[in-house]
Amino acid sequence: MKPLSQDTNSLLHRVVETLRPAAQPVRPAVLRLTTGAFTIWNNLRRRSMFHKLNRQDASQFDPVGPVRVLRRPLPPRVANALFDAAQVTNIVATLGIAHRVSGPVNAALQLWTLSYRNSWGMILHNDNMALMHQLVLGVTPSADALSVDALLRDKTLTPQRFDRGYGGIPTAMNIATCAVYVISGVAKVRSPQGWKWATGNTLRDQIAADAVRKEVFGTQAPEAARRLYNARGFFTMAGIGALVIELGAPLSMVNRRWGQVFSVAAWSMHLGIRYIMGIKFPYNTSGVSYVPYFPVGSQLA
Repeated sequence: MKPLSQDTNSLLHRVVETLRPAAQPVRPAVLRLTTGAFTIWNNLRRRSMFHKLNRQDASQFDPVGPVRVLRRPLPPRVANALFDAAQVTNIVATLGIAHRVSGPVNAALQLWTLSYRNSWGMILHNDNMALMHQLVLGVTPSADALSVDALLRDKTLTPQRFDRGYGGIPTAMNIATCAVYVISGVAKVRSPQGWKWATGNTLRDQIAADAVRKEVFGTQAPEAARRLYNARGFFTMAGIGALVIELGAPLSMVNRRWGQVFSVAAWSMHLGIRYIMGIKFPYNTSGVSYVPYFPVGSQLA
C-alpha cells in the first residue's frame, strides 16, 4: 500500500482540526448545562400531559423505537414513575454528579420516555434534536468542567487541559442537528410536488389548512396566516429559503463561520414558523439547539 501523499495528510489534518479540535473541557460543559436546563424546564412543564397520555386506553398504544419491546402499555403508575425518574436523572446529569453513570442512564431514560410518549397515536418530531443532543452529552465526557464531579476531582470548576474528545462533542451534536434538517428537506423534495415544493404553493396550502384546522377546533389562527395568504411571492421565497437551509445544513460543518450563519438562518426560519403558523419548536426558537455552533473556551491551533 502506497503511503499517503503530503497533500492528503495535510487535508486529513485540516479535517480533524475542524471536526475534533483540541479544546478545553469547558466547551462541552456549557452545552451540558444549556441543553440540560432547557430539557429540565421543557419536560417538567409538560409533566401533567405525559401523565395524562399514560392513562389512555390500550387500543391507542402503537409502540415505536425501543418501546417496541412491549406488547401492551405499562401500568400508568410505572410509566409515570419512569418519566419522573428521567427528570431526576436529567437534573443529576446536568449538575454533573457521577456523570459517568448518570449521563448514560439519563440518555437511556430520555430515549425511553420520549419514545413511549410517541407510542400513543401520533409521532411528534419536535423533541428529536434535543434528545439526540442529550444522547451525545450523556455518553461523552461533558461533565469534566462546570460540574460537581470537576469540583470534587480537580478542586476547580474549570480544569485547564486540552483534549480532542472535548472538541469533538459539539461536532457530534451539530451532525445530529444537520441530520434533522436534511431529513426534513429530503422529505419535502420526495413529496408528490418534488422540487416544485420550492415554488411555495405547497407551503401556502399547508399554512391555510393549519389555520382552518385551528379555527374548526376552537383555536385562534395566527393573524399573519390570513394577512400573508395572498402573498405568493413571499411563499416562493420562503419555500426556496427552507430548502436551502435544510438541504444545505451539512455545509455548516465546513467551518465555524458557516455554522453560525446556518444557525441564524435556521433560528429565523423557526421564528417565522412560530409567527405565521403558531407552531412551536421550543428547542429551536429558544436558540439552545444552536449553541454547539458557538463553541466557548480556547483550542489548540
